[in-house]
Amino acid sequence: MPPRPTPFLSAILAALLLTTGCAASGTPATVAAAGATDSGVPALDPVSAPEWAGDMARFAAEDAASPPPAHPVVFTGSSSVRLWTTLAEDFPDQPVLNRGFGGSHVRDAVHYADEVAIRYRPGRILIYAGDNDTMDGRSPQQVLADFQAFVARVHHDLPGTPIAFIAIKPSPSRAHLLQVQRASNALVRDWAARTPDVDYIDVFTPMLGADGQPRPELFTEDALHMNAQGYALWRDIIAPYLR
Repeated sequence: MPPRPTPFLSAILAALLLTTGCAASGTPATVAAAGATDSGVPALDPVSAPEWAGDMARFAAEDAASPPPAHPVVFTGSSSVRLWTTLAEDFPDQPVLNRGFGGSHVRDAVHYADEVAIRYRPGRILIYAGDNDTMDGRSPQQVLADFQAFVARVHHDLPGTPIAFIAIKPSPSRAHLLQVQRASNALVRDWAARTPDVDYIDVFTPMLGADGQPRPELFTEDALHMNAQGYALWRDIIAPYLR
């Protein structure tokens, strides 16, 4: 699916799409760009456009078969959202809409922001991403910069829409990434704390045991994806935010 870019807020993206000199100074690193929009603003590359194009077509087909609720609470991001099959049951008083696409990075959500969020004019958006990003070598600064780009993209078309970043979860299969996950979460948390209409939801801390390691009882046999107990924990943490 070819990208259908909408111009970002110029001032925000000027701060996000910086040169490598910025990375050396400790500010958010440059994110990948796929040419420029008509306004000259770079558009973020998806990780795997053909794969995600199939997901976007599936979402469109689902919308045609069963129109989504008005102003839904959109959950998007990677497989931890896609596999949340009890989402509607877990939040029965909320018009939730699952638009997760497994394996995705934060920058995929930026690229496909219209398909997974903006077109629905959501009441709020919750995004879980960054897990695959850090696994694939993206730095905490890049995770933050990509999330900032997602917020800028959404708020360009839908100013004031609440957006929450669900913290990157610790999992047994990726325990070697705990430090980079913790650093990524901290950068997003601190930025969200000073940014209007942006929140950070901490699922990272409750998913660690007394030994500081991921709690294995929350995961399926692959030690990466959550089981029913893991999703029940997420439900209890996220529910107060939705209220």
